[in-house]
Amino acid sequence: MNLKALAYKLRQDAVDLICAGKSGHIGGDMSVMEILTELYFDQMNVDPKLAEDENRDLFILSKGHSVEAYYAVLAKKGFLDKEDLLKRFSKFGSPYIGHPNNKLPGIEMNSGSLGHGLPVSVGMALAAKMDGKERRVYVVMGDGELAEGSVWEGAMAAHQYKLDNLCAVVDRNRLQISGNTEDIMGQDDLCQRFTSFGWHVIDVADGNDIDQLHSAFEKAKTVKGKPTILIANTVKGKGSPVMENKAQWHHKVPTREEYEQIMSDLKRAQEGLENE
Repeated sequence: MNLKALAYKLRQDAVDLICAGKSGHIGGDMSVMEILTELYFDQMNVDPKLAEDENRDLFILSKGHSVEAYYAVLAKKGFLDKEDLLKRFSKFGSPYIGHPNNKLPGIEMNSGSLGHGLPVSVGMALAAKMDGKERRVYVVMGDGELAEGSVWEGAMAAHQYKLDNLCAVVDRNRLQISGNTEDIMGQDDLCQRFTSFGWHVIDVADGNDIDQLHSAFEKAKTVKGKPTILIANTVKGKGSPVMENKAQWHHKVPTREEYEQIMSDLKRAQEGLENE
């Protein structure tokens, strides 16, 4: 499977979902897509036919506002029905709400209250260790949510309990709802910061590059005695100049004209990757 091209097809699905539901966090959906694609179609042991398998890997989207990207991936993986999702997303009474809902198949945890994903994943990874399970636990955080104190409590606990079955990812797109992360609550050097908390850190220069992500996740599996975090340097709104690196696209529904341009850009990128 050509995961590079697939990521751009899934971007199109996420954009269609946002337009159908008239709501969505499009910028972060675009920046996180390669991370989710590599995890679900190459790295994680998950299968909709074995959704309750005790040995399955576990995933938490801590930056739950990027749910449209998550839903698109889950539908492609076979956990959700794509047509039903498109028809009912963000509608009254629908289970397809604007943040992950664990009443839906394939979703392990309700998320959206930022800062909770990492500490919960620490509990999941520790439980797996105590139960003697081989499963791995993955969590994806936004860089804006790193201002939450519970993230750092979780980081300390993960080091304390030597959770080498835990792999976290920061979607480091440097933009949040009100602007640049460094202007709002500066991150400084995240690699240095997590290293000081006892984590093995992998700096992914281009977090929108499947090959770099693949190498990083494979390396994470070999680390023993400590948790691993990938600092994935991504582009907010990745895939179209209409959106890229623009804070106003954190939460936005494209106009018809914007939609047509965005979809044209995404399709062109997909076709180019398919022909490589």
